[in-house]
Amino acid sequence: MKKIMLAAMFSIAFLLGYGFNQLTRPANTGPRVTGLGGIFFKAKDPAVLKAWYSKNLGIRINEYGANFEWHQGMDSTKKGFTVWAPFKETTKYFQPSEKQFMINYRVEGLNQLLANMKTAGILPTDSVQKTSYGNFVHLMDPEGNKIELWEPNDVEYAKIGTVTTK
Repeated sequence: MKKIMLAAMFSIAFLLGYGFNQLTRPANTGPRVTGLGGIFFKAKDPAVLKAWYSKNLGIRINEYGANFEWHQGMDSTKKGFTVWAPFKETTKYFQPSEKQFMINYRVEGLNQLLANMKTAGILPTDSVQKTSYGNFVHLMDPEGNKIELWEPNDVEYAKIGTVTTK
């Protein structure tokens, strides 16, 4: 049963990522969202919740949560990842959003995308954070939801996704 649930979750994550990518793919290339990079949500006790998902649904957990690995549709030799991560209820990471969740969008051309958004009057809530596994910046959507844009370096991110906790 656990293997069936795990296979179903991986299939759903893949299909959601692929479907989202197909639905949002513009006729031209350039700066754009390419898929969901992660789903972040608040939990009373993230460690207990992660352990529950690991034990009961077979999700392999690392220090951040879980990584669902998939292959990019246009180039199946390239890996991609969707992260699942519970945060403490008291986290300030979602501020200024009052919501209990934050969606991380994978993007191409982050700098140009930000320039286009600035022209439209949409400003980030912080500056671009550069890490070995990609660049991040946060925005507020029109309904007050904080969103995260991530231009990934999937080669480096793959190294993080293989580390598991007990």
